[in-house]
Amino acid sequence: MDMTANSQEIKEWYVVHTRSRTEKKVCAELSKKDIECFLPLQKKLRKWIDRKKWVEVPLISGYCFVHINRMEYDLVLKSDHVVCYITFEGKAAVIRPYEIKQLKQMLRQSDFEVTVLNENFTPGQKVEIIKGPLMGLKGELVNCLGRKRFILRISQIKNVFSVEVPADSLTGLPDENTIHTAGGYRTGRNNSRRE
Repeated sequence: MDMTANSQEIKEWYVVHTRSRTEKKVCAELSKKDIECFLPLQKKLRKWIDRKKWVEVPLISGYCFVHINRMEYDLVLKSDHVVCYITFEGKAAVIRPYEIKQLKQMLRQSDFEVTVLNENFTPGQKVEIIKGPLMGLKGELVNCLGRKRFILRISQIKNVFSVEVPADSLTGLPDENTIHTAGGYRTGRNNSRRE
């Protein structure tokens, strides 16, 4: 983590890799240390022979997001069940605040199930959701097995977050307003994809 002495208190978002099935324990321990931790959770219906129950499970297995300054960096690493920071070009990868904000907004809605996909999607039409519980989110549109899916990419991790979105809830974005440019993909101004 490369920070000057004058920026010791500046906080950034990072991703830590945790041991299997310890995400909640890591988040609880960091919270006890007054370290801000964001663990994306989603409710899932678990079925047993004799009962059903809604439980909260981590959206991304093995990951937690932390909002820390330089003084807290090593403290996170010394926490139980934390394996390492996710790195990019040899340094802990910084996650942009608006990406955290958009992921939190996506998880607050309950109309659509959020899924995590590992496929390497080709970048699609840049769009903004203009109505419904996800209004204001900007990302990419892909057509997955005949279903319209809105893709939110967080630049420094391999996963993408996906929800089904009705076509009439989307509008195309001009290039200068896109939140992420990947692979040099270019789109026409205000030209929504209709498939």
